[in-house]
Amino acid sequence: MGLQSSLPEARAGDVLGGLSDSFGRLAGKLRVSVTDRCNFRCDFCMPEAPAFLDQSEVLTFEEVTRVTAVLATMGVAKVRVSGGEPLVRRDVERLVGMLSRVRGIKSVSMTTNGALLKGKAAALKSSGLKGVTVSLHSLRPELYDEITGTKDMFSRVMEGIAEAERVGLGPVKVNCVVTRGCNEGEILDFARMAHDSGRVVRFIEYMPFDGTKFWDTGMVVPGSEIVAAISARYPLEPLAGERGSTSTNYRFADGSEGTIGTITSMSRPFCGDCDRIRLKANGNIVPCLFSVAEYDLKHLLRGGASDEELESAVRRAFSQKFEGVGSLMENKVEVRHIRPMYTIGG
Repeated sequence: MGLQSSLPEARAGDVLGGLSDSFGRLAGKLRVSVTDRCNFRCDFCMPEAPAFLDQSEVLTFEEVTRVTAVLATMGVAKVRVSGGEPLVRRDVERLVGMLSRVRGIKSVSMTTNGALLKGKAAALKSSGLKGVTVSLHSLRPELYDEITGTKDMFSRVMEGIAEAERVGLGPVKVNCVVTRGCNEGEILDFARMAHDSGRVVRFIEYMPFDGTKFWDTGMVVPGSEIVAAISARYPLEPLAGERGSTSTNYRFADGSEGTIGTITSMSRPFCGDCDRIRLKANGNIVPCLFSVAEYDLKHLLRGGASDEELESAVRRAFSQKFEGVGSLMENKVEVRHIRPMYTIGG
């Protein structure tokens, strides 16, 4: 059905009706996985022998853009491209350009492991990418390779970060999943990076989306512990939060330009004002990262459905968004493995 749309293109301030769940939360951000494939093998994300989608099952750029345009009519204004690893998707910069031109979309950003970023940064910038987040789970090359299942990759990723900054995709955000018994000893090293480089460094609590299903609450390093450790060396001051933000952010008291963030999905969930909706590479809508529920749009996209039918399907799916992981914890429901992260991109 291509990109022909029976609905008018969305304009800022011209939303056909916000996309709301049953708790009154409005969707404002789309996280879209463009592939489930990756050139890394991080065990907290991907199993040793992943079952990748057949390429015929992966949404085309035109299909992703069409869904984005429909979501834009309902108030979604920001898009984050993820994977798997999005830069292994051929010509992904073309998709960035297509998404950037959707009326109503204010920004397109990307989360990447950074391995291919050096060669892609300039093209991504010229295509309209506004910002890039690099997953970086160790600053020690040998441990980095052990975590990611790679060899001699650390320097390449750092070169990619530098190139992204050079072409104007900065300040680059650096995401570090902290796992007890693995890399919690590097918290101050990452804080020093933020302090000295002006980068945004965010520490993510280990979540039950690992590929090998060995996640356990004992492996979670709470955000409060991370902030306390950093503050003892680099005093921090809290920054004002913004609606729907996943990160609690801090600046350095001495005025350094870098910032620190903690994403406390497990110890202090932020479900109350969640404004995200996710689209998997296979065309499934996922209203909540912590729910097993998924809703297939691909059969509509490839079955001749109108934009009105797509909108209705999205509204029905999003209305089923459950209260969140916080409600599970409050009711002392054990949180179990949900899905491997590589299938949805975070």
